[in-house]
Amino acid sequence: MAGEALAEAELRWAGLAGDRQYAFLRQGNHGRFPWLTGRDLSDLVRWQPRFADPADPRGAAVSVTAPDGATYDLRDAALAARLSAESGQDSRLIQVGRGVFDAMPVSLATTASLARLQAAHGAALDPRRFRINLLIDSDVPESEWAGRRLGFGAAAALLVNDPIPRCAMVTLCPDTARRDAGVLRTVAQLFDNHLGHYAVAALLGPIRPGDAVRLLD
Repeated sequence: MAGEALAEAELRWAGLAGDRQYAFLRQGNHGRFPWLTGRDLSDLVRWQPRFADPADPRGAAVSVTAPDGATYDLRDAALAARLSAESGQDSRLIQVGRGVFDAMPVSLATTASLARLQAAHGAALDPRRFRINLLIDSDVPESEWAGRRLGFGAAAALLVNDPIPRCAMVTLCPDTARRDAGVLRTVAQLFDNHLGHYAVAALLGPIRPGDAVRLLD
């Protein structure tokens, strides 16, 4: 579903507190990626979940607003029934305390990387397409930080790891859910199918918009 801009995110060993701790599991799917996502139901990227208390993501109730304005409690059976009907796949809610991640718990990219991609693509691209946890304002690509630690504000730090391979999710417009295969084609052909880098926690603490970001080693 749609991401949410936060005034503060708490970095824990398992990633950012509350990030992707819920998922809808496609019943009877025994593959390596059984979750219901925008790859199965494009319009899912327009659904907006919100914590009732963002300071307590583990225990707070969650409301979900559909593109048509209907609002559901996350645990309402009517929500699972609607998503099952719209996707054509019977799906049920699960909660995973450590988060449901493709590979590593945190993703980041710089404005420089996105600018290079937009220039190559020949059109503006909303950063939300790439479902990045942290967008860093920098004039260098995050690939230059691979294997190094980044400090945020006064406490938190991340170890930058591998580049993120991209899939069909980047083809979805976050506002309309329309697919543009050309976005993935640009990423694949000109950027070796990578945009952004994965990272893991090195030091725990809060991360806030506007925090100074510095190389620690």
